[in-house]
Amino acid sequence: MTGNTKGRPAFYIVFIHGPAAAGKHTIGSLVSERLQIPLFHNHLTVDLVKTLFEFGTPPFIELRADLWRSAFRAAAAAGRSFVFTFNPENTVDPALIGDLAACVEDAGGEVLYVELRCADEEIIRRINNPSRRRFSKLTDAAVYRQAKQAGGFNFPPLPPPLLCIDTGVTPAADAAQQIVQAVSAS
Repeated sequence: MTGNTKGRPAFYIVFIHGPAAAGKHTIGSLVSERLQIPLFHNHLTVDLVKTLFEFGTPPFIELRADLWRSAFRAAAAAGRSFVFTFNPENTVDPALIGDLAACVEDAGGEVLYVELRCADEEIIRRINNPSRRRFSKLTDAAVYRQAKQAGGFNFPPLPPPLLCIDTGVTPAADAAQQIVQAVSAS
């Protein structure tokens, strides 16, 4: 499904958000494949920017935001649908989410938010999975707990989601199918 269905704008962004180890990349990859649209995994940007600046520093935050804005603007200008993954955490200016949505909406597109939830016990169980090392993701349970306790994952609520899925009880393939069905029906 790459065309317009049910009155949806010509292009859309499936904005998958959730905590570390909730399955954003895994599910996003499946959704991308099934909808035949690219996956823009946020960690690609994070890893790129970390080659120049330490995570969370002002230059890191500014460059990451600039890259996300540029990517959203370019995709919007091209009318290009894609899947985006995002971990709400306190180094991201909450206003950036509105800026990204405006890039899409101003060009006639739509942002479809999908929230992934996962209990802390399951996150801790998954956090050290080898697949997480591929993108230099957080893999230390103690660091995760410390960051969470210090408010590192505090973030204002995002716009209402099209769908909310508990990935601790929903297998990735089922979650992806639910997202594809919800996107197709919207």
